[in-house]
Amino acid sequence: MSFDPQLQALYDRRAQQDVRPLYAMTLAEARAADLAAIRAGAGTPEPVARVIDTSMDGPAGPLPLRIYRPDAEGPLPVLVYFFGGGWTLGSLDTGDAICRSLTNSAGCLTVAVGYRLAPEHKFPAAPDDCFAAVRWAAEHAGQYGGDAARLAVGGDSAGGNLAAAVTLMARDAGGPDLHAQLLVYPNTDCLADTPSRRENTDPLLFNDKSVRWYWDNYLATPEDGTHPLASPLRAADHSALPPALVITAEHDPLRDEGESYARRLRDSGVPVEVTRYPGTAHGFFAMAGTLDAGRAALGQAAAHLRTALAPAPAGG
Repeated sequence: MSFDPQLQALYDRRAQQDVRPLYAMTLAEARAADLAAIRAGAGTPEPVARVIDTSMDGPAGPLPLRIYRPDAEGPLPVLVYFFGGGWTLGSLDTGDAICRSLTNSAGCLTVAVGYRLAPEHKFPAAPDDCFAAVRWAAEHAGQYGGDAARLAVGGDSAGGNLAAAVTLMARDAGGPDLHAQLLVYPNTDCLADTPSRRENTDPLLFNDKSVRWYWDNYLATPEDGTHPLASPLRAADHSALPPALVITAEHDPLRDEGESYARRLRDSGVPVEVTRYPGTAHGFFAMAGTLDAGRAALGQAAAHLRTALAPAPAGG
């Protein structure tokens, strides 16, 4: 297996430390270890002009939100971001460094969503929360200097899955109108049987067993896995969805289903840019403080958002 040299160094350290897979820990241990690893890999979070912790009335009670504002004149485009963690791990702190970087580099108001986690809250709690937050952002972004007419969604891993689900929900509900989607190594098919799922079994990395553990936590029944809001690749119609950037990692069990989703979008007439980062593994997008590839992917994501959310030409 050919790793990026920086990833190889991290891998060697994990091997020396005999790091346990998250799925071998208790839920509390896994949540703490996941956040600690992400903070270590992300480096020092970038300062932004303002961070506001607030909440909204969600489908099942208060839903925490964290709003990031750059040092820029408004009204600003708006990104609603969903953190990763297999719908099981993660919090607003998990995606903090990513949100800060995208806020600054894309010049956007970023709204991070503290959606409900499994296994305490099974599917469809997470997509219901995320769609409610997008509706909230469309209605309230102006209060924070945002321009709700330039709205995007994004996320990494399970957050990418949720972003894809939200685009389907918004289209089928007749809004809010979304202008971009950022899907970073997303889960797209619960029943995926792909080369990347079969090949990536190393317990020192996110692997096929990790994927199955997360799905088992998330789904109340196996049948739920075929629902398009759980497995967006299984939606009957992918037309009229927002332009997408899909980022995948070479050594990631989710690689093939992410790239299959990009092809499905393109075949349905959706503008798509898809990039596979060679030598990388799942999670690299959150490791910009450690991996050059993570910084490059964040830069690509910001450029996609800047272009997709640029103001309409005067008179246009």
